[in-house]
Formats: sequence, structure tokens, C-alpha cells
Amino acid sequence: MTELIEQPPLTLAAEARAALGKRNLVLIGLMGAGKSAIGRMSAQALGIPFVDSDHEIERVSRMSIPDLFATYGEAEFRALETRVIKRLLRSGPRVVSTGGGAYINENTRRHIKRGGLTVWLKADLDVLWERVSKRDTRPLLKTENPRQTLENLMNARYPIYAEAEVTVISRDVRKETMVDEVLAAIAATRKI
Repeated sequence: MTELIEQPPLTLAAEARAALGKRNLVLIGLMGAGKSAIGRMSAQALGIPFVDSDHEIERVSRMSIPDLFATYGEAEFRALETRVIKRLLRSGPRVVSTGGGAYINENTRRHIKRGGLTVWLKADLDVLWERVSKRDTRPLLKTENPRQTLENLMNARYPIYAEAEVTVISRDVRKETMVDEVLAAIAATRKI
């Protein structure tokens, strides 16, 4: 008679990593949703590299995002963003944190959907405002009423962000809690 050896259960990170396979994990959402912080911690938990597309754009252009916007305008910035994200998605798996407007561009969105599992970090206006109002580095919020601008961005972008495969609510909890929720959501895609 053969003895069955019971395997220990996989950890949440191992389950998420298995569900991800060779795909990239791409985090989308508005500025202040936590894409960079949660992305970095998720990558560490998954044992794969992390890259922030905005940092990569700044590296290849040798300019800051605000300077790119000021010098070349949003349209040129978005074209560069698409090229950078397309390149980042070629090798994986890795966690890619995208700028808030990246997924809005249809061409970029198509590359993201093809190259990875998309997780939308969805936050309400009060949470976002609390986070982004502390810094003066957001080109799109350099308006007369930045909170209203942020709300307008939510109204315009949330229906498109809703195309993501997974949505995780970003709120004021410990970052480790958010990472666990992202990992659980990724792991759940394997069971679908």
C-alpha cells in the first residue's frame, strides 16, 4: 500500500506566484493609489523584480516627469510612456507600476493586457487627496482647483481602469495588508 505524503499548503505568495506564471503583474490606478509602494512590496513577496515605469521614463529621457510635461506636452510624454512600458513588458515576470494615465492610452492598454495580469488599485477621492496633496510634484494637479481636477480624473479614468482583470481597494490600512490583498487576488485568478 502506498502511503500518501501530505504536502504543506502553499503560502499566499507562492500561490500568487504560481498563478502569475511567466506574466508580469501590472499595477494601474490614479496617482496616490499606492502603485509604487505596493508594487515594490509585492515584488519582494513574489521574489521577482520591480520596476516603476515613471522612473524608467525619467531614466531614459534624462528628465523628470514634470520637466517632460513642461517641455514636450502630455501627448509626447504619453508616446514615450507607451514605448517604455512596451519594452518593460517584454521580459518577465516582474511587477510594473505604471503612471496614472498609462492605462488610459488605448495602445498602452493593449500592450499591458497582452503582457501581464492587470491589478487596479482603486481608491476613493478622500484617500487619494490625502496622499497627493502632500507633494507638489504632480503636473496634472497644477490647476486652480487640484482636488476638483483629481475628481475629474477619477470620473474620466475609473470606467477604463475597470477593464483590469483584478481590482483591489486601496485605503488607509497597513501596506502589508494591501500586499496580502493583492497577492490573494492574484492567487484567486488561478482558480477561475
